Formats: sequence, structure tokens, C-alpha cells
Amino acid sequence: MKKKPYLSIALAAGLAVSTLGAQAIYAKPAESSQQVQPFNVFDNKVLNNINVENIYNNIEYLSRTPRVAGTEAEHKAIQYVKEQFESYGFETELQEFTFYGYTAPHTVELKVDGYSGEIKPKSFTYGMDGTASGELVYAGLGQASDFNSVDVTGKIALIQRGSISFADKVLNAAANGAAGVIIFNNAAGDLNGTFGAPNDAYVPAVAITQEVGQALVDKLNNGENLTGSINIEGAEGGTRTSYNVIATKAPTNKNKGKDTILAMGAHHDSVPGAPGANDDASGTAMTLELARVMKDLPTNMEMRFITFGAEELGLIGSRYYVSQLSEEEKNRFVGYFNMDMVGSRDAGHLVINTVDGNQNIVSQTAQASSARLNGEPTPIQMGGSSDHVAFYEGGIASGSFIHRPLEPWYHTPEDTIDKISKEKLQDVAEIIGTAVYDIVRPENQGPKAERGKEQKVPHLYFEQEVK
Repeated sequence: MKKKPYLSIALAAGLAVSTLGAQAIYAKPAESSQQVQPFNVFDNKVLNNINVENIYNNIEYLSRTPRVAGTEAEHKAIQYVKEQFESYGFETELQEFTFYGYTAPHTVELKVDGYSGEIKPKSFTYGMDGTASGELVYAGLGQASDFNSVDVTGKIALIQRGSISFADKVLNAAANGAAGVIIFNNAAGDLNGTFGAPNDAYVPAVAITQEVGQALVDKLNNGENLTGSINIEGAEGGTRTSYNVIATKAPTNKNKGKDTILAMGAHHDSVPGAPGANDDASGTAMTLELARVMKDLPTNMEMRFITFGAEELGLIGSRYYVSQLSEEEKNRFVGYFNMDMVGSRDAGHLVINTVDGNQNIVSQTAQASSARLNGEPTPIQMGGSSDHVAFYEGGIASGSFIHRPLEPWYHTPEDTIDKISKEKLQDVAEIIGTAVYDIVRPENQGPKAERGKEQKVPHLYFEQEVK
């Protein structure tokens, strides 16, 4: 996407002053209707210092291997991020937290005597190792009442997907003495399921397709006796450790600085098997670069640059971070800018996700920034599923920057450095960098942070409502 370094008079007429009140500076318009207006002068302090090669090179380093939370690979990435922050001169800390981690089994086997077709069983997340063998018994949907009319003691319960959770199906079967469970899909295609949480009461359980499951039910209904065996090996679960990396910059002039905090960040972990170049080495690398750019710029409030662990497991790192903030700290936060998947050549256009779909200081300043840089504001969409959610839940204005629709390589081994677009990286870094600096620059004498999910600031760039 080509940059537009100047805005037309028609657009400039709709622009007034900086988001938080400082006067914008424009060139004197000429008589020609084709005359254009320059950026605000303060934008250039950011634009002239962004180096997209730094972002790209950090993505390349981080995405050499998957960075699953709690693993040695993630810990190496954490140390790398910390060292980069420190090389820029930041005071940096590692915030440790623990969580329940799970590794899927390497071996999942199901054999059924009397069935000659291919089965291809799959495991359930949070299911553990084990073996089971015995007669197959059809137990309907696996609800508690389904076991009133069948005896599954020491046998393998064959259960259809639907009505209740996978975990409840397995626990109901186990409570009635089943040695193992087979759950088959209720629609075409593979069944990729999770139990949602660990439980010592689970018996060995596998998932199969609707086609195979229905074929087994038909055989049982025809009076055939089927016996089966389940073997699951390599699953691991237990308490693991990860870290958030936090770099802090104090106001340039402590005597004149405002007692407020602005943060930006991304998650540094990835899913198993995925190098995570876009998800989310791209956001981590952009956080590093914008921290480098901001380090020597004059700023009037505290800034925090954060990379979070265990985002892929349920925003664990960011929720822990917010949970550790005092009420006084939460009240000082102006907002949080999140960067998640900001560089894929194969994804769609940039959008700003806010949890409730409403405007806040993050979306408003970023929209104003993109209007100055590109001629139109970046659209807002309602969206969660990333670390900005944790800040929203803590009453802090937040937004997440992402390209949608997602790339086809999302959460796959193909999420590699060769799919990264430097042009997209440059575009997002410029939009976020200038938006953030608009808030933290010393000339800005805007209001202090106002705590709450409904936090708003007047949008002074546009007279009309911005969608």
C-alpha cells in the first residue's frame, strides 16, 4: 500500500487539531484546488526513525522455531526480547507466572476387530496417556441417562458428538465403569476436540469421523460383536512457567510529565508446530522497533513496552499482568495498543479491533493517524481473541491491530518469514507510532486518563462521526 505523504485540501478541511488538543501545523494552502497539506510536524519525529529492516530481521530470528509457552524455545525468545530492550537502554524486567501446560500425544491408536476400513483416530486436548481394550458398546450421546440401559463396565463406550461437552461424555462413561471412550463426529470431517481442562478421572479417549463412527454403530445394531483397543502415548501435562517482558520509559521531564501511563505490546509465544512469523513475531518485533524509536524522543508520560507469554493458551500472560496492577496503576493508564499479526502478505486490510466495537483513545488516535498518512481512517471492528481483551477487562481503553481476513497460513507450519510483507510492516508501524506519539509528546496538554471501559476522548480530527 503506497504511502500518501500529503492530504488534499478537501480532506484537510475536515482536519482541525491534534487528538488531545495541541494545534496541528499545516502548510499555507495555495489557490490551486490541487494544493496539498503536509503531515503534522511531530509525525516526522517517528516516521524518520522507523527502520523496517529491524522489524523484519527480528521476525526472522524469532520465527526460526515454534515458541510454545513454557518451553525452552519460548524462554530463549523471552531472553532475546529482553536483551533487545536493554540494548536500547530500557530498564527491563521479567514478570514470571505459572500455568497448566499441555503437550499433545505423539501416538494415538485405535484398532477395532471386525472393521477393515481406515480409522485415523485423534486425541482430545487435555486427554492423557493410557490403554484400554474391550467390547464396544454404543452409548448414544453419552448423557448420564444413556448409561441407564447399557452396561459399559470394563468396555469401550462408543458415543456420538452433541448435546453435552466432550469432557462430560468421557466423565459419564468413566463413572459407569468404562475402560475407554470413542467419540464420533456428528458432521462430515475430522473431530478436533478439547476437554477444556485437565481431570484425573478421564479414561483413554479418541475421536473419529462421522463416517467411521456410523459404520461401527451400524455393525453393532446388526448384532455384530466388536472389540477394540486404544493406545495413547506422549501426552504431558503439568505446571509450567512463562514470563512477560516489560520495558519502561519514564517521562522525559519528570517535573512536567503527567502522572499517566501508555502501553503497547504483543505476545511472543506461538502455537505448536508453527514458527509464528506473523503470529506473533511480527507484533513482538514491531513492539521492539517502536520502543527503539520512542526511547530518545521527548515524552510527557510513562511508557511501557510489553511482550506477553502464553497468549495462545487463553491470554494467560496479559491477564496475569493486568491482575498484578494496583488500582492506582489502572487509574493512571491512558490506553494500550496491541499488535497481533501485523505483517502477512496474504492477509487482508488493516483493522482496529476493540472488544465492544466502540471508539476509545486507541482507536481514535490511530484513525486520525491513518487519515493523515494514508488519506482515510483505518476501520474499527468488534473483536477480541488477543491481549487487548485483558486490558479491557481491567477497565483500560485498548485496541488491537490486525489484518483481516486472516492469511491461509494462520496457525500452520507455513507461517514463515517468506510470507511477511515489509510494506505492511512499515504501514502499521507508522500508523501506531505516530498515534502513540500524538498522545505522549510534550506539547500535548490533554486530559489525564479516565478509568473505565467506556473511556472516551473528543475526536478532534473529524467533525463527522468516524466509523
